[in-house]
Amino acid sequence: MIYIFRLANLLFRLRIPALPWILKILNRILFSVSLPPSVQVGSNVTFGYQGLGIVVHKSARLGSNIVISPNVVIGGKGRGKPGAPIIEDDVVIGAGACILGPIRIGRGAIIGANAVVLVDVTPGAMVVGIPAREIERT
Repeated sequence: MIYIFRLANLLFRLRIPALPWILKILNRILFSVSLPPSVQVGSNVTFGYQGLGIVVHKSARLGSNIVISPNVVIGGKGRGKPGAPIIEDDVVIGAGACILGPIRIGRGAIIGANAVVLVDVTPGAMVVGIPAREIERT
């Protein structure tokens, strides 16, 4: 899954038309992950269960050493609200979490399962709930 994305991302950066998006569709069919080639992904990013049910906004930025559990949505807030999340290094995102809007998830943060994150998360914080709120700082 990640190898198909890395190839699609390379082709996208080389401005080769159509082929990156065909690889995105292949990833969607084979692994049920929506990871556009325009997403910036750092090194050592782990997608739980090969990306099962993960959806990432085309403008999102993912740092290094991130663990993303299944059924996570990293996206925008809808029409008229530009921007996508920026997720810094060493973040853990629990299953079913939604990270929405032009927000920043700080380094070392932990996002609980099924949390809906609508505001910035400070580095090292643990957030849970709907909407997500901070419960602990590591």
